[in-house]
Amino acid sequence: MYTKFFFSLLMLWSIAFGSSTALGETTNVLFLAGERSHKSGEHEFNAGCQLLAKALNEQSGLDVHATVINGWPEDESVFSGVDAVIIYSDGTKVISHGWEKADQLAKTGVGLMFMHYAVHPSPEEGERFFRPWIGAAMETGWSVNPHWVADLRALPGHPVSNGITDLVRAYDEFYYNMRFQKDRDHVLDLVTAVPTQDRLKRVINLWNQHGVDGIGKTQTLMWGIERQDGGRGVGFTGGHYHRNWAIDDFRKIVLNAIVWVAGLDVPENGVTSKSLTEEDLNANLDTYPIENPWIPLPKVEEFMQLPAATNVSMKDYNKAAGAKKKQPVKKRKAAED
Repeated sequence: MYTKFFFSLLMLWSIAFGSSTALGETTNVLFLAGERSHKSGEHEFNAGCQLLAKALNEQSGLDVHATVINGWPEDESVFSGVDAVIIYSDGTKVISHGWEKADQLAKTGVGLMFMHYAVHPSPEEGERFFRPWIGAAMETGWSVNPHWVADLRALPGHPVSNGITDLVRAYDEFYYNMRFQKDRDHVLDLVTAVPTQDRLKRVINLWNQHGVDGIGKTQTLMWGIERQDGGRGVGFTGGHYHRNWAIDDFRKIVLNAIVWVAGLDVPENGVTSKSLTEEDLNANLDTYPIENPWIPLPKVEEFMQLPAATNVSMKDYNKAAGAKKKQPVKKRKAAED
């Protein structure tokens, strides 16, 4: 009788709180942050990972333990018992030190998530690793990287949308037109938005006809898969500007995705975290030798007022790029005797 009672109690607890909590198992999330690049306030990989880890550890109320390591770990024993690895870096500068290890982790069901520039491998690496791991990857000559104001729409009915009741507006370098795996139906469009001419504010180095053709059409900015190995994979193209982590629902969507990719049930109201102060936002920033400006909280509507990019068409883009290349090179003054 006591055995049946205990089993029934365990089942009720499992239904209410999820299997990991019921069994007293902590879910382990490992963030791998890239080194500094760009300028202060952009590509703040360590600071971004630190605030997301803090939200999971101290504010979510979930039985999650998140750890942040800078770069690929020298001691790979840290991967023992990890449920998800989140990589936030410049391209493959982190993952390139552990391709085979990451592939081994994926094949044992460990969740993998890549954020912003980290979704951009070479075409060969994308085909061999990224598409099997997470379903898609950015590809030079195919994908584009404009800076634009997006109204993010989380996939209704999916755990990533838990607690998200409206569109989430953010100005970021949202890449789009990813190269998806051949079985496209197995890739979930977790977050989408529609780029429009007036929303595109900067068109820089990666622009092509696919980007032009994608204007006015729904684009996938976060995607995910449930792999046959039992693990999950997610890619997210946002995260260029550090200030966006202070947008509560922007942060919630990403925290929801991290929890989902780690194999946990996302709470009905999404992953809880405290609104960031300016002090929170400016903690753990990379240090630059000359300029380290204070980052204010984002006022997204101000970015809506920025003029639209004038070189969105390929004709205008090529014209602008050609003019830039033809700028005369300044000659150095001859050294005095």
